[in-house]
Amino acid sequence: MLDANMKQQLDAYLQRLVNPIALTVVSDDSPKAKELVELAQEVDSLNDKISLTVAEPDGGRAPRMEVAPAGEKARVTFAGIPMGHEFTSLVLALLQAGGYPSKEEQNLQDEAAALNKELNFEVYVSLSCHNCPDVVQAINLMAVLNPNVTATMIDGGVFPQEVEEKGIMAVPTLYLNGEEIGSGRMTLADILHKVDDDADAKAAAALADKEAFDVLVVGGGPAGAASAVYAARKGIRTGVVSERFGGQVLDTLAIENFISVKETQGPQLAAALEEHVKEYNVDIMNSQQVSALREGSDGLKEVELANGAVLKSKTVILATGARWRDMNVPGETEYRTKGVTYCPHCDGPLFKGKPVAVIGGGNSGIEAAIDLAGIVDKVTVLEFADTLRADAVLVKKAESMGNITIIKEAQTTEVVGDNGKVTGLTYKNRKTDEMHSLDVAGIFVQIGLVPNTEFLKGTLELTPRGEIIIDDHGQTSMPGVFAAGDVTTVPYKQIIISMGAGATAALGAFDYLIRN
Repeated sequence: MLDANMKQQLDAYLQRLVNPIALTVVSDDSPKAKELVELAQEVDSLNDKISLTVAEPDGGRAPRMEVAPAGEKARVTFAGIPMGHEFTSLVLALLQAGGYPSKEEQNLQDEAAALNKELNFEVYVSLSCHNCPDVVQAINLMAVLNPNVTATMIDGGVFPQEVEEKGIMAVPTLYLNGEEIGSGRMTLADILHKVDDDADAKAAAALADKEAFDVLVVGGGPAGAASAVYAARKGIRTGVVSERFGGQVLDTLAIENFISVKETQGPQLAAALEEHVKEYNVDIMNSQQVSALREGSDGLKEVELANGAVLKSKTVILATGARWRDMNVPGETEYRTKGVTYCPHCDGPLFKGKPVAVIGGGNSGIEAAIDLAGIVDKVTVLEFADTLRADAVLVKKAESMGNITIIKEAQTTEVVGDNGKVTGLTYKNRKTDEMHSLDVAGIFVQIGLVPNTEFLKGTLELTPRGEIIIDDHGQTSMPGVFAAGDVTTVPYKQIIISMGAGATAALGAFDYLIRN
């Protein structure tokens, strides 16, 4: 199961075990069960603090691996084989069960440990999903910290019948005590917000007494991270408030145009950005949604959060980024996560052997079609324009694949479904006005971005598309408020361009502070 390099790395990690841990594998006669037993045996062989028991089927899920401190009942379970993106989840579960402390924010750990109600989490994942480990690791940590909590990762590829019965068509999908409570990437703070009735009040209280910042950055993507680093290096009081550090980069898989780095993945880059910002004295406030920006009566800018807290700053840098654009057709909202999805890497495996559609013929759309073609039965790309906007090399690759069909001048008009899941769509030929139906199980929407500026309407000067208008210093129409990245009028929405824009905005804000 593990190659020599992975064994060497795992062995080094397991040296950090403080206390003994017990692994229990419930096995049956399936090939997957044999793989899981082999994995557990290899883990067991690496450290004397680990003991392994292989048990016969007991009526529960099999195969599964349970991880627990020695002598305690297991509260962390992997139903399936925690490899691929979930191998890190397994390593962390082993370490945390063995007494090695988590690096998660201590206030969040304290909140998780204090929950006094029974919480049985189940999260359905695919091993190719780069968002799933965040949820798995969050609920695993909660289970380690709190005896009232259990956490089970379920690989949809190993338990397809459960996925089919529950109509799961997007991962990660999180269940609590048998009821679905969310889908998509979630942090520990996000999950605590869902289960802790006092979460908003606690967060607001923690933020209410903060001193005014010199620079407050709103957004934690590449532009926000660059702004924070450049501001903090000036020795001024800097804060970052964001819904999720990393922003849209977290939803990006392969990155091959980040100069000096031949290839990386979005989550890795996002983690590196956060680690770099933490090297400086920056106050990072994660999992916070901004609801308003205004001039305060004391001359400071006021940033109001959804939980009611208000942060004050001499200058503000808006780096709220953008999100995937919706089709805005009947059925899209109704069938979101039930066949309508936005992440081919995460959700593609759930449509194995089935026909799907990709909406959009830009780079994202054609890349999605190429990725999906190796998993699904057939991919139909619908492009609104009469030409494809994707790079020629991508188009050539897509056209060479036998199960990709590209239809131009196609306007999607409706998402069709039955029994809670997508069964097809309708589209109009824009040249002839003829209507067509397409039978598909999944629809992957890849039609560009919408700037996250709804909370700024009436406050700042925006373009008709909602982008923040800035000058060459990143200055907006409100003195002392700057902006950077995909949320602005800067052309070419690219990671490296956003970073440069973030640096510009921070230097612009510093110059403003000096002059005022």
